[in-house]
Amino acid sequence: MTREVLNNYNQYQKPRGGNPLTKLLVRGVVDTEADRWVKHRKILNPAFHVEKLKHMVPAFFVSCSEMLDKWGETLTNESSGEVDVWTYLSTFSADVISRTAFGSSYEEGRKIFELQREQAVLVMKAAQSVYIPGLRFLPTKSNKRMKEIDQEIKASINNIIDKRVVAMKAGETSNDDLLGILLDSNDKEIKQPGSIYGLSIEDVIEECKLFYFAGQETTGTMLVWTMILLGHHTDWQKRAREEVLHVFGDKKPDIDGLSQLKVINIIFYEVLRLYPPILFLRRMVHEETKLGNLTLPAETLVQLNVLLSHHEKDTWGEDVHEFIPERFSEGVSKATKGQATYLPFGGGPRICIGQNFAMLEAKMALAMILQRFSFEVTLLGRLHHRNLVNLVEYCAEIGQHMLIYVYMSKGSLSSHLYRPRDVFRALHLYEVLNNVEDA
Repeated sequence: MTREVLNNYNQYQKPRGGNPLTKLLVRGVVDTEADRWVKHRKILNPAFHVEKLKHMVPAFFVSCSEMLDKWGETLTNESSGEVDVWTYLSTFSADVISRTAFGSSYEEGRKIFELQREQAVLVMKAAQSVYIPGLRFLPTKSNKRMKEIDQEIKASINNIIDKRVVAMKAGETSNDDLLGILLDSNDKEIKQPGSIYGLSIEDVIEECKLFYFAGQETTGTMLVWTMILLGHHTDWQKRAREEVLHVFGDKKPDIDGLSQLKVINIIFYEVLRLYPPILFLRRMVHEETKLGNLTLPAETLVQLNVLLSHHEKDTWGEDVHEFIPERFSEGVSKATKGQATYLPFGGGPRICIGQNFAMLEAKMALAMILQRFSFEVTLLGRLHHRNLVNLVEYCAEIGQHMLIYVYMSKGSLSSHLYRPRDVFRALHLYEVLNNVEDA
């Protein structure tokens, strides 16, 4: 039934309604249905094709190099140092999006990211309060600031787009970043015989905002969980490092080598199974329909619990709560016994369009981290609400092992991703339990 709900996107659509202020944060392709969604998805697809993503690998490398250099600088002559790993990984993800989305307009992209991050905090606060129709029109401090940010973001993106359009007309266009590819794809769609419409400037702006919202913390959070799990399971960390050193040695990782990292692949699969970026998927029945033996009237809300499906003993076995990447050694289909029970990026035609982007970015980051550092988890209790994780700089040539303490504070944790209770208890972190809908 899960597969039927996700595949039939015309019958089972995204729920409507709710607090309209959330629309200030993100719309784009996730907020479209039927033919309009098909058109958006068709125009967006080229931006996330593997052939296009390979041109973005240098941006991944530069952003990760900057992060790791800062980690190294904290050591200097000391054998240990303190690093807020979550802050760095979150900044890394933001930098990657800014570089890959806007290319030469990277600095402008960073400013947009900061505004989008502030907007996310305000919108989440509004979404968690009781919604009273008409309340958004009141000139409260929060409402005014949200509208100001929305106008600033749109003006900034519009300015970047205008420059690109001028460059395209002058034959100076670049197709190496997401915006350039999107504009080029949109231009081709408009020129197609029989095409009714492409994306408006407003649509392009919303898609750019979606790039930020969907990717700003997802990859960073996945990398944090990966480091925590590999810190506990040092045998898998060792296997992953051996694979990275075998493929790359101390050389710069490239896309051909990244595609050969099978151990890291199954590690990420298992991390996403244990701690998926989305908690549940919601769909609203468009017209009365039958689902299995059930007759569902129009406007029935169907909710698919991703976390529960990732922890079903019937599918995954008695060791369902354990970190065992080997369960994916023969692929996802074999691990799930052909059932639609693995949904870290959603499923069906509306599966997350950026999943290849996210996985490639995460592979690059983890490969580079493993080239330079080894790490283990240490339980040091609460210290100003921080949990410390030991990192050991890996330097095979000179045989040095330098410790870096990595902490995550309550305030720096992702505001929209679910955190299972057992990990917070084991790591002495404060629980932050937030529900999120699929992107």
